Amino acid sequence: MNFLPNPLHPAVVHFPIVLIVLGALLSIVAVFWRKGYVPAFTAGLLALGAVGAWAAMETGESDGGLVEQAAAPAEALLDAHEDWAKRTLTAAAIAAVIAVAAAALFRFPRAARGVAVAAALSAGVAAWTVYETGHRGGQLVYQHGAGVDPTRGVAGAAGSAAPQSRESHREQDRD
Repeated sequence: MNFLPNPLHPAVVHFPIVLIVLGALLSIVAVFWRKGYVPAFTAGLLALGAVGAWAAMETGESDGGLVEQAAAPAEALLDAHEDWAKRTLTAAAIAAVIAVAAAALFRFPRAARGVAVAAALSAGVAAWTVYETGHRGGQLVYQHGAGVDPTRGVAGAAGSAAPQSRESHREQDRD
């Protein structure tokens, strides 16, 4: 029994999306609320988001062969998606480093607040790059059918509108 989805990229990519966007929102809170674990939690979210962005890029590269059946116009969009993914990784890593610095400066409140503002701005940039990357990835899938296997649809390869039974879903999952 294989518990890993195939392809892996669509499953992995949602983790950095959530972590980076949530980290960006919390980084704004961390500018004003410096008590407790808010700055450290923000730094942790952004660091995990950067690691997740790296994992998403790696799985995207390894699953890249699945996109070859897409239409030729999708090639430019795929290149743009890859470029934005690299920008997202860079922006998330920078935001994480700055957020860690802001959390580490807890003994110096004025400096910590200034660095927290820089972390919030950089996390906002990272969230924007996540949007741009995801937008292009969504276009690849929903407009060009990249990575979509038309024979594994719910309606089946023949195109019938009848829903499949639970047993047939289980049989497909075993294959």
